[in-house]
Amino acid sequence: MALLNENYLGLQGSYLFSEIARRIEQFKQEVPDADLIRLGIGDVTQPLPPAVIEAMQKAVAEMGVQETFRGYGPEQGYDFLINKIIEQDFRPRGVNLAVDEVFVSDGAKCDTGNFQELFAQENVIAVSDPVYPVYVDSNVMAGRSGPVRENGQFEKIVYLPCTEANGMKPDLPQRRADMIYLCFPNNPTGMTLTKEELKKWVDYARENRSVILFDAAYEAYIQDERAPHSIFEIEGAREVAVEFRSFSKTAGFTGTRCAYTVVPKEVKVYDSQGRAHSLNSFWLRRQTTKFNGVSYPVQAAAAAIYTEAGKKQVRETIAYYMENARLIREGLTREGYTVFGGVNAPYIWLQTPDRLKSWDFFDRLMRQAKVVGTPGAGFGANGEGYFRLTAFGTRENTLRALERIKKM
Repeated sequence: MALLNENYLGLQGSYLFSEIARRIEQFKQEVPDADLIRLGIGDVTQPLPPAVIEAMQKAVAEMGVQETFRGYGPEQGYDFLINKIIEQDFRPRGVNLAVDEVFVSDGAKCDTGNFQELFAQENVIAVSDPVYPVYVDSNVMAGRSGPVRENGQFEKIVYLPCTEANGMKPDLPQRRADMIYLCFPNNPTGMTLTKEELKKWVDYARENRSVILFDAAYEAYIQDERAPHSIFEIEGAREVAVEFRSFSKTAGFTGTRCAYTVVPKEVKVYDSQGRAHSLNSFWLRRQTTKFNGVSYPVQAAAAAIYTEAGKKQVRETIAYYMENARLIREGLTREGYTVFGGVNAPYIWLQTPDRLKSWDFFDRLMRQAKVVGTPGAGFGANGEGYFRLTAFGTRENTLRALERIKKM
């Protein structure tokens, strides 16, 4: 008899974005000709940059010639891409990395979900609330969460509320946490931390021998010079932090899949006897066992982002989405909504009118305005009464959605 991993029974309903898709499909069956504008799931709409397409086409052609054909690549990624990442994403910010500290992967979602495998089940995790659901769900699957409370929070997880009272920025945990998930610029609230604010977290982790799992998937959208783009800009972070980055939202790779994770050799985990081990070696072991690497054409395409043409084209795409963010933020503010984010991130976090339940607002917005967003409750208990809109739509649809919301 095959037995279930019963930790899966502790998951709350379906995955957030699957539930959104289910409700949309149900509505489309009721109103088949509904012209829905989707500003919910954070998927991009602008095509891949020309420099990326050119590099990918060239790499595909190489795969058709005996002399340049490539089979299995290195699971950690090709050096030609890793060296570009180090030279252009980190070195200009005073961060020095070794080639074997950067791991190319098929997505930051995969890595943030899989990285918890390296930690013992007894570890206590801390997450901001609201939070990207993958951090919590992957730890529930691993058996680290304990039973769920009535408010949807799990007993063994340390929640760090992000509320209007603290500026949507989490305070340090009041009880010990071993694994701390931080996402800045934040998904869903769009907020950032200054270097001084982030240093408090690094200091906490060093004092408590904790590990910070730092999701920097949206760092390219930062406009505020006070906000660090990498946690490794903070003194001591190499001892306690792992950083996740993605090409999905910055360069349109949501359908192409390429990202990377930085694991400094100084980051330590401890066995039951108190002996220290480098986390880097275990992530390498995990990846070489369970992952065969990102395809050569995709990595060649990612490397093109770092050419002069590629950098210019990526900046233009980011500027396009950030203009959408400005339009949404200012448009909603004029209509009287309380709004956060949209300055250093492509997400706008708004308070629902009259503190309406977020799934109720989702249904009202979809049925009355034909606009789809993301209910705040899907990101955690402290997301109730809030709603997320993304700036990743087209300009035309962004403007149309604002006009519809105004009329609603």
